[in-house]
Amino acid sequence: MAFTSLSTDVYLSAMPVMEEELNGNVELTITGFLIGFAIAQLVWGPISDRIGRKKPLFIGMVLFIIGSAGCALSNSITEIVCWRVFQAIGACTAPMLARAIVRDTFERTEAAHTLTTLMMIMAIAPIGGPILGGFIVHYASWHWIFWLLVVLGVAMFAALFLLNESHPPEKRVTAPLSHAFSHYATLLKNGPFMRFTLSLASFYVAAYAFITGSSHVYIRLYGVSPDIYGWLFAINVVGIVGVGFLNRKLVKIWSLEKLLKISTTVSALAMLVLVGGVVFFDPPLPFVMTTVLVFFSMNGIIAACATTAALDLVPELAGSGSALIGSLQYGSGIVSSLLLAWLGNDSVLPMAGIMLVFTLISALLLVRVHVNAQHPHTA
Repeated sequence: MAFTSLSTDVYLSAMPVMEEELNGNVELTITGFLIGFAIAQLVWGPISDRIGRKKPLFIGMVLFIIGSAGCALSNSITEIVCWRVFQAIGACTAPMLARAIVRDTFERTEAAHTLTTLMMIMAIAPIGGPILGGFIVHYASWHWIFWLLVVLGVAMFAALFLLNESHPPEKRVTAPLSHAFSHYATLLKNGPFMRFTLSLASFYVAAYAFITGSSHVYIRLYGVSPDIYGWLFAINVVGIVGVGFLNRKLVKIWSLEKLLKISTTVSALAMLVLVGGVVFFDPPLPFVMTTVLVFFSMNGIIAACATTAALDLVPELAGSGSALIGSLQYGSGIVSSLLLAWLGNDSVLPMAGIMLVFTLISALLLVRVHVNAQHPHTA
């Protein structure tokens, strides 16, 4: 599940250097990755409902390895953006099918508990990404960052042989694959499912606004060195893991809906404080870091609970449902990249403003969800 974050976070520290060397907008490499990631999931989901989870994972890892090698050998923005799209087509199978496997294996509360644990691992795994990326770019070249991803892809491919198939033949969709894509129309018409999915996607628009813009804000505006930036970025992961540990207990006490309402509200309030600080005074870096830490910590609740609540409504379409969630969740990052490219990075305000608007949307989408229902309904 950490492949998505790791594929992006590991070269965040190198983005300013890459921008100077390649003489282009390096943020497009994130946009390209997210486009490939979002679209490919919509294909892999129905395929996995039809042929099982393992085969798509093996194919995906091969594509990821090839795409990573292509990035390492690139010498222009155009080349690396194209290879990042190819890389994403393979990388998306890991987190998308991990969610489906959890839904195949566990019921609602236990699934939320398990997904929270996986999200914590997902957060811990790339904690060294920006740090390692900063170290590599300081002592070598950014090309070696992508060779590292090649090695990790090979290791993941080997590890897949230890994975058991969670979607046996008797539970698979037997309709032709062309018919399977009609399931997305069914999911899009499911109001409660879409509320949870769009709330999660909106939160990730805000999250990717920081992921995309933070290196410029920290390194260019606040004068942080690339290697130190990696450590500052990792502080947010500590918050996610800490709240994730807490969420493993809370899902057994409170409903998923109540936890989602609280966490999205807290994240929106944190961003309101950040925007207020940016508008009314020139905030020091610790102020920015603290508000962002509160925001990111809520991901320890939001990602697992929103995913579980949504998939619990469509257990027979776990693969397609997970694909649609992932497509909107990570495809929403495209919105962040494009908005930042349009608004510019001359101050903290564009990044903070995007984060505020979309955390508010995330919270408002859950207003009509009843908190005490086992299977929530909307008014």
